Amino acid sequence: MGNRKWDRYGPSTYRATPIPYYRPIADDPYHSSFISYHPVPYHQQIVEEKDASHSEPSSSVSFITNLPDDMLVKVLSYLPVASAIRASLVCKRWFEVVRSFSWRGSTDDPTPPQKPWYFMFTCGNRSVAGFAYDASYRKWHGLDFPCIEKGMWSFSSSNGLVGLIDIENGYRIFLCNPITKDWRAFTKLPGVTSPDYCAIALSADRRSNKYKMALVKCFQVHVDLYEWDLSIHLYQPDTDSWLSPYSEVLVGSRGGDECVICDGVLYYLISTAGILGAVEPRHAVVCFDLSNPNHRPKERLVDTMVRVPCALTCARLMNLQEKLVMVGGIGKVDRPGVVKGIGIWELCKKEWKEMTRMPQKFFQGFGEFDEFFASNGSGDLIYIQSYGSPALLTYDISQKIWKWASKSPLHKKFPLQIFSGFCFEPRLEIGV
Repeated sequence: MGNRKWDRYGPSTYRATPIPYYRPIADDPYHSSFISYHPVPYHQQIVEEKDASHSEPSSSVSFITNLPDDMLVKVLSYLPVASAIRASLVCKRWFEVVRSFSWRGSTDDPTPPQKPWYFMFTCGNRSVAGFAYDASYRKWHGLDFPCIEKGMWSFSSSNGLVGLIDIENGYRIFLCNPITKDWRAFTKLPGVTSPDYCAIALSADRRSNKYKMALVKCFQVHVDLYEWDLSIHLYQPDTDSWLSPYSEVLVGSRGGDECVICDGVLYYLISTAGILGAVEPRHAVVCFDLSNPNHRPKERLVDTMVRVPCALTCARLMNLQEKLVMVGGIGKVDRPGVVKGIGIWELCKKEWKEMTRMPQKFFQGFGEFDEFFASNGSGDLIYIQSYGSPALLTYDISQKIWKWASKSPLHKKFPLQIFSGFCFEPRLEIGV
């Protein structure tokens, strides 16, 4: 991080470090549930087992101690990630089990899903400061996220992996597991080197621990802003190469930085591009089937277009249990660029079905809510955050409950300070 020279690594650079271990150091003066964690030095992590001759263990401790490694892995795998990390300090054997990648276990019996954490960060003058919010325990954890440096980033996450694009510095891509700190850098990317818009989509399979990664690039063809070249690129992990199966010139529409893979289909958000701003922006979603990337589809991307249900200031796409969900800022009728509320929709057979709208008391609770905002989700949980505030709101789609997150340890220090974030599922067993 910081001034680190990432460019010295080649296109197939890997880096793996031991799983980080944390210990509580202080409580949040504003909320009793906040615990901050700092890494424990390696020489302090290993706790030697006590000699059985000095003390007689209880029956429960003896039972767990006598479990074979595969059974112990199974038991520990059902713990939340933060609890599993604490459990690794019980003894040397547990430490080695948690630290090792034996967590991957059988692909026929994967570890259960975890509630997604939300990583919130802000860029300072020298570094990126961030904390991860655990919705299960309503606690914030200090997290030194790998790969993130000062700058602008676009993110995509799936089943424990996070893909990141460094938009400001040549559109470099990193793939990482933020819990184990495993990461990989991609420095040689396909397509144009400096597109106007670039989006990343990631889909990881929990059973096989394999992943798909898509890159969508869009750049202006003519100065009239009316024609935009769009290209789709797919990463092939088996051959460590990129496949570019599709490209198209969009007329009257341009791309953006929002896309997601859902049930084997790549969805990409576009908006109308008027001449000199004569046409109000209007969002729509186009889709590309990833089941047979070598086969060029007969229909164009614009033929798959599904327009959003109303005028939106911005829209965020997410995969919730293989269903495409959109969180959008609803614009005013007379001033479409001014947000008046937040809505959530699900795509059902090429039609948007409204799931809910944010109650006004929560919308007003953000204070000043800009037309652009951050929103991300996984499983049954959706996070919504204003760029101008560290306040974080959650919505559980199964229980239909809106709830504020615990007070963030990040604080606004100057008026134009920007806060951003994304969610990811904390997992120990998946690697890059």
